[in-house]
Amino acid sequence: MIQLVGPGGVGKTTIGSALAQRLALRFVDLDAEFAARYGNISVYLDGHSYEAYAERNVGLYSDLVGGPNRPDIVALSSGFMTYPDDIHPAYLAWRQRIASSPLTFVLLPSLDVEVCVAETVRRQLGRPFARSAEREEQVIRARFPIYLGQPARKVETMQPMDTVVTELVTALAAQRSVAPVAPKGGAPVNARPLGVQPSHPAPSASRCVLE
Repeated sequence: MIQLVGPGGVGKTTIGSALAQRLALRFVDLDAEFAARYGNISVYLDGHSYEAYAERNVGLYSDLVGGPNRPDIVALSSGFMTYPDDIHPAYLAWRQRIASSPLTFVLLPSLDVEVCVAETVRRQLGRPFARSAEREEQVIRARFPIYLGQPARKVETMQPMDTVVTELVTALAAQRSVAPVAPKGGAPVNARPLGVQPSHPAPSASRCVLE
């Protein structure tokens, strides 16, 4: 399972959707799933603590990835990798698996902290649920070292979306996790569902580490 990590406004949903379309895979946005199940996240936070939201969000993630209809690509909530270790009984194990997976990518506007902060704040202020500029800056400055410290591959998103998606596809193909095949006259498609072995498998990294 491909997992996209990063701050709010970095493009996880847009890039995840485009990647899924490119590879003919199923994409799920964790925030959208939370909203569909429990209502608007901002409204939920108004009536509950952030810790209650985080605990429920981890439970939702567990349901998604452990269920029979597990998605192929997931965009994680911006704070998912920053929750306290004890926020949910399964959280620490999930976080470790996400961080160590070769199918996890950290999306950041830039690997330069000041550029990343400025661009993240700019993007967040253009969203309907944005906090104040000061608060947005506090959040990204606190989380930037956590994102950067993840062992997963970092991808800068201040470039055309097609360029970002191509970088992801190339990285996935190099890992033998996804084998895109370009039919004549068509865009690349996935040769087989992610995590499903061919009839005569060769040693590869194609099995998701969360299986």
